[in-house]
Amino acid sequence: MSRIGVALMGAALLVYLAVVVWLAVMFIAVGTPVSIGMGVALIVLAPLGAWALIREMQFGFAADRLGRTLDDEGGMPPVETELTPSGRIARADAGPLVSRYTAEAHAAPADWRARYRLGVVQDAAGRRKDARASIREAISLARARR
Repeated sequence: MSRIGVALMGAALLVYLAVVVWLAVMFIAVGTPVSIGMGVALIVLAPLGAWALIREMQFGFAADRLGRTLDDEGGMPPVETELTPSGRIARADAGPLVSRYTAEAHAAPADWRARYRLGVVQDAAGRRKDARASIREAISLARARR
């Protein structure tokens, strides 16, 4: 299901880029300073948006691949506490659990699996920014080991 969503996002990106380039050309063709400025802005901003989306898709694919590998190995963190209805770890349980997985990740700094598990636990604890950083590091470690 998520692959279909990614394919739809990719197709939407291509349509968006085509429309933006067309609009940029039309703005520039008008010839006024404001329209030329808008056309140039569209030509600059559209590829930046496309680049950001592509980077996020690459991150998602890499994280998914590592997650599936870790799950197949039986290495995903077990559910040790009761989760909230949204799937998060209860606040009272989050601190000690994140601390434990952080210590495990620091004890094995070259192990992408430990870093990925930390990211999963941080995400479940509601620490999205930290989770993304941990999973990005896990992706880098896994690529370095190839």
